Amino acid sequence: MHIKSILRMLSTILLIVSFFIFGCGFFSIIEKNPLRVSLSFLIPAVIGIAFFLAMAFVSRKDEKPFLTNKDGFLFVSLSWVFASALGALPFTISGYIPSYIDAFFETMSGFTTTGASILANIEALPRALLLWRATTHWLGGMGIVVLLVAVLPTLGFSAIRVMEAEAPGPSVDRITPHISSTAKTLWLIYLGLTIIEILLLVIGGMTLFDAICHAFATMATGGFSTKNTSLAHYDSGFIHWVITIFMFLAGTNFTLHYRLLSGNVRSILKDTEFKVYFMLFAVSSIIIAGDLFNSGVYRSFGESMRFSSFQVSSILTTTGFATTNFGEWPAVSQTILFFLMFIGGCAGSTGGGIKVIRVVVLFKMAVTEMRYVANPRGVYTIFLGNKALRKNVIYDIAALVFLYFAFFFLSVIVISFTGVDILTNVTAVIANLGNIGPGLGKVGPVFNYAFFPWWAKLWLSFAMLVGRLEVYTVLVLFSKKFWRSF
Repeated sequence: MHIKSILRMLSTILLIVSFFIFGCGFFSIIEKNPLRVSLSFLIPAVIGIAFFLAMAFVSRKDEKPFLTNKDGFLFVSLSWVFASALGALPFTISGYIPSYIDAFFETMSGFTTTGASILANIEALPRALLLWRATTHWLGGMGIVVLLVAVLPTLGFSAIRVMEAEAPGPSVDRITPHISSTAKTLWLIYLGLTIIEILLLVIGGMTLFDAICHAFATMATGGFSTKNTSLAHYDSGFIHWVITIFMFLAGTNFTLHYRLLSGNVRSILKDTEFKVYFMLFAVSSIIIAGDLFNSGVYRSFGESMRFSSFQVSSILTTTGFATTNFGEWPAVSQTILFFLMFIGGCAGSTGGGIKVIRVVVLFKMAVTEMRYVANPRGVYTIFLGNKALRKNVIYDIAALVFLYFAFFFLSVIVISFTGVDILTNVTAVIANLGNIGPGLGKVGPVFNYAFFPWWAKLWLSFAMLVGRLEVYTVLVLFSKKFWRSF
């Protein structure tokens, strides 16, 4: 195990996080917040910088960091834990979240783009803390390790290892010959879409500050809002449709955005995962809109479509925004939203969940197996588009989905010891494991997670990490064989 390399790179992650914490501290000074609020940013920033300088001194004579595959798993998992541990300090030091465990839950929820919160009165926080809360989303959306690869191309051979350990999806798509250039391109597309959304939200009537925070949360598919009632605060069809569209874009594989910018539109229309993703969004939105209109929840089908498409986009992409209390919608609508919680966005997007591509592959595998049962002498191959999938890829997907659901059921059992009802229990677990945020019951869109005991919040924080890093990266650390071979 390359301990020095891991610590050196962890210190670089904390340096990046400290830079953004310091920026929020500077904003706090401009806002003329109380000294304690400003210090709550400056102290963690100094801690992060000091750790970086200490590691730079200790490893000053070493060569550039190098990580094996197993080093990469450990480094990526620790990166998110260390970033959350440092990022929680502004909330605790400022006194707005006195419990460090609550602050850690809030920050882990931010970095993993879960959007689950323990805050009852969000608008009571200073704007600097709200900005930091939104920034954790934005950093975690594309990935703090991917950002490290983008700004530190000297990682060389280690870069692909750490990106594969963090990136959502079965594999990392190289859109340029060099992995560091790929990371930069992804972040530039991410930044560009964020800026466009900010401008549109300002045009729609949001203040610049609220537009920045909501754009950060949208593109990261996070869900933290600056308002207690989330997007329901804005009774604006324009704002709701803008965020609906950008949530959908954020849940799309960013490789497709690159292809669109390159003028390769035909490949997007032929992409199997995108077609299924769009179909899920469109069909679910129409069915729920019809259910809401027929139930008399909204007066017109157009209004029903506006609210249904927003909530479908929010849940499918695991963003977690809400324009209404969908916990009071008819049973059909709630049932569809519940099942969408398990699917998530596309591979290579900022969305969480199992991912559409894996659902597609498992469906094709099931169909192929039925064909084989009917005709055992036949030779069958699973295709994704025009590409035949290797068996090891299919087995890997099947194993990951099994582990995902195994951890889900284990978490349901663990959280059941809190005494909450089964609806709250199940949806709280899938909302955190799938990085969605709000669930149903006592964790619905108008409630929060503050009532859970401290140990349950830590477990749910762990579930957020497992979901964001796609199971293997985290759970492999609990294997004896993993540590024995070091």
